Amino acid sequence: MNTDRKLEHIKLALESQTKTAEQDLRFNYEPMLAAHPENPDLSIRFLGKTMRTPVWVASMTGGTGAAKAINSNIARACREFGMGMGLGSCRKILFDKTDWADFDFRDEIGDQPFWANIGIAQIEELLASKNIQAVTDLVGELRADGLIVHVNPFQEWFQPEGNRLKKPPLQTVQELLDQVSLKVIVKEVGQGLGPESLRQLLMLPLEAIEFGAYGGTNFSKLELLRGDRQKHEGNLPFAFVGQSALQMVSSVNQILKENPDTVCRQLIISGGVQNALDGYYLTSRSELPAIFGMASAILKHASESYESLEGFLQNQVQALALARAYLTINPDYHG
Repeated sequence: MNTDRKLEHIKLALESQTKTAEQDLRFNYEPMLAAHPENPDLSIRFLGKTMRTPVWVASMTGGTGAAKAINSNIARACREFGMGMGLGSCRKILFDKTDWADFDFRDEIGDQPFWANIGIAQIEELLASKNIQAVTDLVGELRADGLIVHVNPFQEWFQPEGNRLKKPPLQTVQELLDQVSLKVIVKEVGQGLGPESLRQLLMLPLEAIEFGAYGGTNFSKLELLRGDRQKHEGNLPFAFVGQSALQMVSSVNQILKENPDTVCRQLIISGGVQNALDGYYLTSRSELPAIFGMASAILKHASESYESLEGFLQNQVQALALARAYLTINPDYHG
């Protein structure tokens, strides 16, 4: 067996060469300071609950034919691994329960964080019509822990069926917080939040801010691809505007230096997070308690089978434990 292993090493040696250009400069590798992690404690107290794994499954899908199976796989995985889950937009079930089964997963997820999700345009409409109680009722009927409000002015503008916002989203969020007793998270949907938007949100009594940063699925670009060709070509540059997750972490850290008494004190770092190393780096850089969100990779595996999703998440948990054991943040890297 040992001879076979040595022979395998010889055969693979040339394929295993690395180049300096491929080096991940975000980390210092410290191989001397820890044993291999066994039964690592990755838990974090977040959103009022103990999560065994600091991973958030970012809001994605609902109200489509395949959504029930996908969301069921995700909820089951969140329970198994101790993660949190944000539903896709619950607009379809706000007043019509036809697709309720695509969203009703409290039993599957158990006591893990489980949050409903409504767009800022719908919140604005419900406030104007004095029907904001419908959101409170929705959260209660889903047995969700609270409400995610996704803010997406570019997506709404470019969407053929999109709504037009009559008020700044910040004003709408403030009015919502004044009128409901729900726990609220605010997130963007793929282009992130600039420094002043972050500054204003950090001053509100939100449970958390979810980044939805530039670098992952971009819903503005998605809607432009759905529209007519002329509109697509004229507005495509907007799809490349936004803040990356690292830019947003740096912005929040700077805001905290200038004003350490911010009200909102938790972050979900999502948008362009491809793997556990990305998540470990970004959450380690954050001055506020933070977990990291993943969407597209989880959606891919959840669409295939539960076994595929389970295997993917096992690898991510192991990678996160290994990173914590042997990698520290390189203070000289600012890329």
